[in-house]
Amino acid sequence: MARRFWQRLSLGLCGLLASLALAAGASAHEGHDHGAPPPPQVTTLAPRVEALSAGFELVAVLRDGMLTIYLDRFADNAPVEGATVEVDTPQGSQAAKPSGPGSYVLPAPFAATPGTHDLAFTVTAGDAVDVLAGTLAIAPVPASSDARQSAPATLALIGGAPSGALAGVVVGLLIGFLAGALVVSRRRARALLVLGAACLALAGVRDARAEAPKPAPRDAAQRLPDGSVIVPKPTQRLLGVRTLVTASGAFAGTVELPGRLVPDANASGLVQTAVGGRLAPPEGGFKPLGTKVAAGEILAYVHPPIGASDLKDLEQQGYELDQQIALVKRRYERLSAIPNAVTRREVEEAEIELNGLKTRRAKLERVQREPEALRAPVAGIIAAADAVAGQMADPNTVVFRIVDPDRLWVEALGFSPDAGRSGATGRLPNGRTVDLTFLGAGVSDRAQALPLLFSVASDTGELRPGQFLTVFAEAGAPRTGIAIPRSAVVRGANGQSIVYSHVSAERFVSIDVKTEPLDAARVLVVAGLAPGQRVVTDGAELIDQIR
Repeated sequence: MARRFWQRLSLGLCGLLASLALAAGASAHEGHDHGAPPPPQVTTLAPRVEALSAGFELVAVLRDGMLTIYLDRFADNAPVEGATVEVDTPQGSQAAKPSGPGSYVLPAPFAATPGTHDLAFTVTAGDAVDVLAGTLAIAPVPASSDARQSAPATLALIGGAPSGALAGVVVGLLIGFLAGALVVSRRRARALLVLGAACLALAGVRDARAEAPKPAPRDAAQRLPDGSVIVPKPTQRLLGVRTLVTASGAFAGTVELPGRLVPDANASGLVQTAVGGRLAPPEGGFKPLGTKVAAGEILAYVHPPIGASDLKDLEQQGYELDQQIALVKRRYERLSAIPNAVTRREVEEAEIELNGLKTRRAKLERVQREPEALRAPVAGIIAAADAVAGQMADPNTVVFRIVDPDRLWVEALGFSPDAGRSGATGRLPNGRTVDLTFLGAGVSDRAQALPLLFSVASDTGELRPGQFLTVFAEAGAPRTGIAIPRSAVVRGANGQSIVYSHVSAERFVSIDVKTEPLDAARVLVVAGLAPGQRVVTDGAELIDQIR
């Protein structure tokens, strides 16, 4: 009976001790509310210090005894190159050396001592001088696993319970356990001591599990449980992250219109055949696509076809003309030989008749041999060509199309003839934008819309007729909101438009927003975003992919 009693007592004490040790952390804050929880702490990053001012943002990362300083402009997050950075450390002032675009390094032997180290960074960039201060926290080296599993460490863990009554209960149970062990025989006492050690080891599991993870060999971007994203400064440099400080304003209303690039009617033309015939190249051959040509330059020849019957008729006409020329020539020579016997009028009439017959004979030969010359109507480049030597072309066939690439129009379809009169921009599928100038609007509907014509006022490089684009034309009353680049808005998993706010040097938070089109490069945020926030303009898509 006594043996069973002590066995049950020992098992009960062991279970009670283990449950109390494991539940100590869970009941620490039961029934207490301290407001919104702070942002999750990232323990896998190397020790670092952040500091910012109105002009600069600085992150200093400690790794392998070296302090790497990343210096960016506060407003747009662009690296600051060519700056001078002096650091006031616990061991004195040191000058950091440049190690790349916007990054500087210096040795940090003071960081070998655990604790907090106050640092002051004096930044000189051009005419701007600023002082940024921060604290670098170095965690102590964790104890070995053997020490954590020892009995004194376990007793200290249990003694550190949040309640003094709980600690008293545990100590009382331990005293009772040891007293019972002294009463029983040595064999039973030895078994109970082994069982108690096992209980103490079980209680020490919680301490082992609470060990903080060690920093990774390199800082990696990661998404935290609260949805925010940690992007270390080196990763921001690789992703090309840029930001913009938002500001509210009033902007004119904008409508989106489908458009297409067309050639300027005054700087383009067609090269067509007037009569059918066989194509022949000019001297030097046919011009290839993209070749610049001048107005009036010969691009091809057309040899009209002549049938066998027509050729015989032409030959017969030639023989008759040759005969008439011979007769008139002889008469003219006779009259010229006796100028005193005939009037001068008869001599002149014979001469005129002879010249007319010679002209008709020359034209008859040209009809058989001379082709039609196809000339460029305007100066420009050859945009389209359909010419092959020996090809038979029908009348009015388009052989070449000439376009001036510096003079292009945009034809759009809208529902208001006033759209775009005060300003318009075009956006190509590749994201490029062009400035447009309103030329006029049609009065007849086309596909239940009015054709609107604009000229390209900006550089037309890489533009070509036939390209489709979206025209953003000003129309309607002004609207109030925050204008941001289109690249800043990304599509969330639920289809909602979101932007990323740069809340701290390496932390970004997504914000749901409502947008409306503004122009080819920007959108207007009408809800969800407040002025004065730093919004990611470049690299938002890449940040959204971080998990």
